[in-house]
Amino acid sequence: MAPAWAAPGAALSAPDALAQVKAGKLTLVDIRTPEEWKQTGVAQGAVRIDMQHPRGGPGFMEEILKQTRGDKHAPVALICRTGNRTTQVQRYLEAQGFTRIFNVSEGMAGSAAGPGWLRRGLPLQ
Repeated sequence: MAPAWAAPGAALSAPDALAQVKAGKLTLVDIRTPEEWKQTGVAQGAVRIDMQHPRGGPGFMEEILKQTRGDKHAPVALICRTGNRTTQVQRYLEAQGFTRIFNVSEGMAGSAAGPGWLRRGLPLQ
């Protein structure tokens, strides 16, 4: 179960994020570019919101709020290629008042945080 709050910079492993999405307890957002989505596929259950939104940070935040029905306390996990971009976006959303933002810090391709969604063989859509 996702905690009722998330400490700033909270992380989730790829398998934990998948389990939370499948249980309906978390919104997973893939913040990579459309080109990256085409190259690797997208994590099962993830919503695609390119962090390079045409309207910048406010446009990106508006898309996140649509996914959470305006609830800044809804649990949201962010995934990118290796966890670098999600760390930046996590900080941005926390600064905007979101309280339950998680970073899938191993990303799709893997990082020091773990092997990544793809190498773990987790399902894609």
